[in-house]
Amino acid sequence: MHIRRSFDTRILVAVLPLLGFGASSSFAEEYPSQKAELEVTKIAGGLDHPWAVEVLPDGAYIVTERPGRLRIIRDGKVGEPISGLPKVYAEGQGGLLDVALAPDFSRSRKLYFTASIPGPGGQGTALFSATLSQNEDRLENLAKIFQMNRFTETDVHFGSRIAIAADGSLFFGIGERGEMDRAQDPRDHAGSILHIEPDGSIPQDNPFARSETAAHEIWSIGHRNPQGTVIDPADGKLFVVEHGARGGDEINAVTAGKNYGWPVIAYGKHYSGAEIGIGQAAEGYEQPIYYWDPSIAPGAIDVYHGRMFPEWEGNFLVAALKYQLLARIERDDSGTPAHEERLFEGEFGRLRDVKVAPDGAVLLVTDEDDGTLLRVSRAGAP
Repeated sequence: MHIRRSFDTRILVAVLPLLGFGASSSFAEEYPSQKAELEVTKIAGGLDHPWAVEVLPDGAYIVTERPGRLRIIRDGKVGEPISGLPKVYAEGQGGLLDVALAPDFSRSRKLYFTASIPGPGGQGTALFSATLSQNEDRLENLAKIFQMNRFTETDVHFGSRIAIAADGSLFFGIGERGEMDRAQDPRDHAGSILHIEPDGSIPQDNPFARSETAAHEIWSIGHRNPQGTVIDPADGKLFVVEHGARGGDEINAVTAGKNYGWPVIAYGKHYSGAEIGIGQAAEGYEQPIYYWDPSIAPGAIDVYHGRMFPEWEGNFLVAALKYQLLARIERDDSGTPAHEERLFEGEFGRLRDVKVAPDGAVLLVTDEDDGTLLRVSRAGAP
């Protein structure tokens, strides 16, 4: 298994300081990259810890805010909160998290979202479906289609991004809720990648669909806190980016029924400096395809396919919180990560989400009190 340890591989020339970056201002600045000249445009500001962004069919944006609000941004204007959301647990790392549009959204107006919610025993992660009203002011037909099976009082490691497969089924991750041994219990949804149908039922190809000793929704176990989940449409492979402890953030190529090691094996140490588990590798546990030491605190992952940056074709794009950067990771002919370029380090704040837009531009949201939606395009492109 090829493992690449990545330190600061940034190859960027100095950039001009940003001016006029207030909530009501706009800007477009150019940034050099190893592969292309980039332009970053602020689409909107004044968001309260935005967590996820999707592009609506007409080119507007729908954005979640972690305190529990869903908004639409059109023509640079941030709309009023959309009504009809459930009560969320918006403390610590919890709140309203990811949003994903159903493949037939333009007809059905159906979407999915994840959130931490209160319940018996504390709080935990849930996944909902709903339809967006025609006038875009409310959610209708709200349904909770999944809820993790054990709530606790901790307020960390909720996950949770959504990836929609070609057949319409849903993959999403849940962290081990700060209780690391839960990630090795196949009966516990914590520390797992889950797979369900759009109505919440169990896909028949799930590895534990007929098990008497494992939760039927589980696709894989041994995950610490997966906050990025993507299916590469080129080959249908599922990739997850997840937080390690002190060192050991990982990209995993996730397959059914496998165990990704946490906390038995890990690259990194506990925050106290103590060793984790039994080492970095052991029989029966999968290795990451890429990891970071020191950690970058990844927020999301996407795979680049688009017209705007053909030289980025197939690259991983990873948003990072700790170093406030976008990691662009090239892959070799076998799909193995081969080189990392670090973009925008420290320029915009904590980058929580990254999404390739239909036109090939790259969207970012910053997890800040005055959060922003940014668009990365080729310099000089419309």
